[in-house]
Amino acid sequence: MKNLCACLVLLLAAVPLLGQPNTLTPREVEQGWILLWDGRTFFGWEFHGDANWGAREGVMRVSGGAAGWLGTTAMFGDYHLKLEFRTAADGNSGVFLRSARSGQPHRTGYELQIYDNQPQGFNTGSLVFYAKAEPAKLIPDQWNQYDILVEGSHFVINLNGKVIFDGHNPTHSVGVIGLQYNPNKPIEFRGIKLRPLGLQPLFNGKDLGGWSKVDRPERPAEHNWSVRDGMLHVEKGAGQLETEKEFANFVLQLGVRTNPPNAELHPNSGVFFRGDKGSFWSGYESQIRNEFQHGDPKIPLDFGTGAIYNQRPAREIVAKDGEFFYKTIAAYGRHVSVWVNGIQVSDFEDPRPEGKNARNQARLTEGVISLQAHDPTTNIDFKDIRATELPRRSMP
Repeated sequence: MKNLCACLVLLLAAVPLLGQPNTLTPREVEQGWILLWDGRTFFGWEFHGDANWGAREGVMRVSGGAAGWLGTTAMFGDYHLKLEFRTAADGNSGVFLRSARSGQPHRTGYELQIYDNQPQGFNTGSLVFYAKAEPAKLIPDQWNQYDILVEGSHFVINLNGKVIFDGHNPTHSVGVIGLQYNPNKPIEFRGIKLRPLGLQPLFNGKDLGGWSKVDRPERPAEHNWSVRDGMLHVEKGAGQLETEKEFANFVLQLGVRTNPPNAELHPNSGVFFRGDKGSFWSGYESQIRNEFQHGDPKIPLDFGTGAIYNQRPAREIVAKDGEFFYKTIAAYGRHVSVWVNGIQVSDFEDPRPEGKNARNQARLTEGVISLQAHDPTTNIDFKDIRATELPRRSMP
């Protein structure tokens, strides 16, 4: 019995613990981590092929159907990705990195191998057809952890606490995250979370450098912006503060606190993007309002923090008034995804004809990012505002 206990201790020590699967700690939320999988649904993912994906008790599993893969709808460039997987000793699967949303993901991006005996030697931890990892073995029928760092052409792959690949490949620079199923090779996943990297500060914490104030044309100077304790603070409205820099395809993260005067009032604001420089409230709007509300009565949708206003409602309200929450917006081409405190709350593919006015058309060109001062009751703080422009794909 003593030897058995010792073996169990060694086995548990070999596999790093992620904490509670499919959740984030407050510290991780503040650092910019987001959950790619919520542990319950496939919101924010799309199915490719005919594999039978399912979810039960916080575990994503696939054990039948034809070959296929599951991919995020959001695109990412540089990131830190963590996930757990469980399969048999003869398991054959993979994690796709920087792949296109269509086509063969191991060709349009990278396949991080989960297979110990690949015929050409691209075994577990390798980038299939690109680079081979150090010899490594997955632990069969137990949870294994991949810790993946992707920065530019640099890849660092850590399996169960050991670095098994540290190298470079410049072929693909941006794409989705994907999970593979091969017939008769059951595989399970959980704890899939990502932290975007390469984001640069848009606010210096000292003054309004890099930003410009834009008034409502018919009522100028109704909004007051200031810097307090390293935070952007705004009172009253209407108006906006916009970046001097413009973005087309990007990841944006920021901290927000709405300061209500009473329990009945939920301050209203938003983050605009791909707007025209100097134009009042132009572009797409990711809403900030910690309650569901009706928009245009002709559009029967409820909105709330994280919604794409008048286009896509938030599926739930995650944030609370009076507490800092963190928002992540990933926009690439026609697609926009929004997370609040690491939980994805909206997923929008713009079907409208392309044009310059995001209120009525699909705007795909670059524009400014703006913070909204909505009305005389506005009282909001912003901090940790950072963003990165995503590169364009060199292939479909």
